[in-house]
Amino acid sequence: MSNSNSNQPVVSSAREALNKFKMEAAAEVGVNLKQGYNGDLTSREAGSVGGQMVKKMIQAYENGMAGK
Repeated sequence: MSNSNSNQPVVSSAREALNKFKMEAAAEVGVNLKQGYNGDLTSREAGSVGGQMVKKMIQAYENGMAGK
């Protein structure tokens, strides 16, 4: 049976790239993330970072589809 922890990247070597992506998305929406624990963020701040990440992933996918 597979690991049920959804917080682990499928490709373990992608962890650093995902962290960089998260930091870039946080900077774009004005959230001050730090390395390590960020439990002091509000739900709104955390949601805006996640939302920005999803928005950028969808945009990248659409751009890739348009190029085919």
